[in-house]
Amino acid sequence: MESDLIGLFVLLVGLELILGVDNVLVIAILVARLPENKRNSVRNFGLVLAMVARVIMVLGGLKLVQLTNPAWSSGPDWFAYSWRDLALLAGGLFLIWKAVKEIHATVELEHHESKSQTKGSLSGVIFQIVILDIVFSLDSVITAVGLTSNQWIIISAVLCSFMVILFFAKPIGDFIMKNVALKILALAFLIVIGITIFIEGMGKEVEKSMIYVPMGFALAIELLQMRHKKNLDQIKNGDS
Repeated sequence: MESDLIGLFVLLVGLELILGVDNVLVIAILVARLPENKRNSVRNFGLVLAMVARVIMVLGGLKLVQLTNPAWSSGPDWFAYSWRDLALLAGGLFLIWKAVKEIHATVELEHHESKSQTKGSLSGVIFQIVILDIVFSLDSVITAVGLTSNQWIIISAVLCSFMVILFFAKPIGDFIMKNVALKILALAFLIVIGITIFIEGMGKEVEKSMIYVPMGFALAIELLQMRHKKNLDQIKNGDS
């Protein structure tokens, strides 16, 4: 019995950490528009609020499962979407819009044209972090509630994964923001995630490995290119 609980806990932590990859990318993009001295506090505060929201979702697990029922039972057959589906559709569209807008701003160098345009509001960024985290959390929390009725195991897994995400959010985010190619790659990844979320909102299942494996391969190629460029720069500096 105890080994089953440990195995379940490890599984739930793994699910939360996989979800955390998306969160780290989103948070890195959102806080990049803030003044540098505000980024850490907003990032941490947004993550804490998101964690609290997820714990509340776990505590209301039974109500959350009901979100998979049709939102309007008397509606037409073609509109048999649940509140979960509607949240995923809206969240997916918002994520696509946000990523495309940020890619355009990065490519067109809008960040350098007017510093006043790049400063987002603190409350707006925190709100977006929490909302997108809730959208990302819907499937994982519903799955967790379906796996076990022990809310404390789920909450413990959420807290454990939160500490890992909190530790890696800043270094990963800073590394991505310092390398434009990686930033664009991360934004492209968010577009794919947004499309995936939207498709899931339409009631279609998407195999996650079909997303993470190609993106991981693309990331490995980009890191090799960065390493190659660094070696060339060192050789040129040595010759000079």
